[in-house]
Amino acid sequence: MSYIDAENLVKRYGAGEAAITAVGGVDLGIDKGEFVAIMGESGSGKSTLLSMLGGLNSPTSGRFLVDGVDVYALTSDERADFRKRSIGFVFQNFHLLPYLTLAENVMLPLAIVKMGKKQKLSAAIDALARVGLPGKATRLPNQISGGEQERVAIARAIVNHPPIILADEPTGNLDTHTGSEIMKLLTALNHEKITVIMVTHSNEYAHHARRLIRLSDGRLADEGTVLRRPESNGIKSDRTQKRRKAGRKEKSLT
Repeated sequence: MSYIDAENLVKRYGAGEAAITAVGGVDLGIDKGEFVAIMGESGSGKSTLLSMLGGLNSPTSGRFLVDGVDVYALTSDERADFRKRSIGFVFQNFHLLPYLTLAENVMLPLAIVKMGKKQKLSAAIDALARVGLPGKATRLPNQISGGEQERVAIARAIVNHPPIILADEPTGNLDTHTGSEIMKLLTALNHEKITVIMVTHSNEYAHHARRLIRLSDGRLADEGTVLRRPESNGIKSDRTQKRRKAGRKEKSLT
């Protein structure tokens, strides 16, 4: 069994002859720490599948398990708790509240967490620094660029330290250079053992993942292609930083 298992997931909308099958029986296993890109034409079921993998959209039939837990067998409250603990969501349109500061936007997932206000603010500031936005906590969304807004959205997704990030077209509204920077950031987070599942239309960005899955008409078009991806030039994992510090220390002693 994989860390994430989709077993014959089906999602239909409507009933009878008017029913539309958005996802038609997907079997998929994803290991802990993988970076998976999901591609397909518009209407192929990518976003619908991602929403089911996020515990947001109950399947018509089939099962979805994370670390052995049958997510859709949980009550609605239990499923909300699962999402809070386990999944960070990154969307194409950022979904930042314009009247809140960047720190306040990042703090939103912590609203129902039992932490003091100072702790929540500290966690938000740390998350902003982690995605390359130190010193910008008090700015409003309209005071930063689109690429920086997407970084804020990623900071919000990781502020709870979830083991899984789901990203739906995270570069869709960005220029090529900024999109590449966001992909480096997601790759660096994956280097920290976070499982990343990303929907994208871009072949170039898909190759930042370790595995590519294609959907066609709501079904898997292939079993998944293992990719050779570029190294991240974005944020570095703690392990990488420690290795580099150790190397510098050794050089200074010789």
